[in-house]
Amino acid sequence: MSYPYVYFWNRMDRKGQRCAVTARAKVMNSIRVEFEDGFVMITSGNSIRRAS
Repeated sequence: MSYPYVYFWNRMDRKGQRCAVTARAKVMNSIRVEFEDGFVMITSGNSIRRAS
């Protein structure tokens, strides 16, 4: 799996870590992200940025 995004918020000490979006919901702009270490969370779509 490639990880094209970077988590931008400082929640659960995850700021700056690479992640991938595994699901999106139109309600409240929610997304499910999976990090490189396998950790999964539901968060806002505003919390990620495209990795450069």
